[in-house]
Amino acid sequence: STCACVEYYGKALESLIKEVKIMSIHGKMKHKRNKIFTEFRKLPGGILVCTDVMARGIDIPEVHWVLQYDPPSSASAFVHRCGRTARIGNVGSALVFLLPMEESYINFLSINQKCPMREMKPQTNVLDLLPKLKSMALADRAVFEKGMKAFVSHVQAYAKHECNLIFRIKDLDFASLARGFALLKMPKMPELRGKCFPDFTPVTVNTDSISFKDKNREKQRQKKLEQQR
Repeated sequence: STCACVEYYGKALESLIKEVKIMSIHGKMKHKRNKIFTEFRKLPGGILVCTDVMARGIDIPEVHWVLQYDPPSSASAFVHRCGRTARIGNVGSALVFLLPMEESYINFLSINQKCPMREMKPQTNVLDLLPKLKSMALADRAVFEKGMKAFVSHVQAYAKHECNLIFRIKDLDFASLARGFALLKMPKMPELRGKCFPDFTPVTVNTDSISFKDKNREKQRQKKLEQQR
C-alpha cells in the first residue's frame, strides 16, 4: 500500500530469493518507472513488488499470481489488482492476506464488487526468514531504517482505510505486526504513544551504533552525530 513498504520488501526479497529476478516499482520513482516496467515485461520470469501504481492500465503477459499483502484502500482497486492476472483467456490466481478480524471484508467485496472469494489454507512447513531479515538490519543501517519507515507507513495507511469499520486501527496487534516487519525496536509514532508491548522484545543492541554499509552515507551520519554532540 505504500512506497516505503515496496522499498523494504523489495530489498528483503532480493537478499532472500537468489534465483529469481526481483524488481520494485512505486509512484515516487517517476523517471525510472517506465524503464523498470519495460525490463520486467521482457523477463521470462520474476517478481515485481509494487504499489497500486501498477493496479490498472498496464498489461504484463502471463502473470501467474497477484499477491496482495495489504487489502486495497478501495473495493474497486481490489478487482483492478486481480485483473493483472488471467489476461485475455489465460489462467491466473489472486490472493489477499486478511487477519481474522478483517474477514467481513470478504462479504463486503462479494456484495460491492460481485467478487466471490474462497479461503486458501495457510501453508505448512514455512521457513522462518525473520531472523535473517533482522541480521540484515543489524548489519546495515539502510535496511534498519527502511524497515522502520515501512512499518510506520503501513500503520498510517491502515488508519486511513476507507472501510474503517472493518480495518480498525485500535484492534491492530502492533507487536505482532512489528515482529512481521522484523523490526529491531518499536518506532516512535503518534499511533503508539502511551502503549506498552510486552509481546515485543527489542534487540539489546543500541540501534544508534548500527552503521550504513555505504561508506559515504556513514561518513555523513557520523558528521551529523558529531555536530549534535
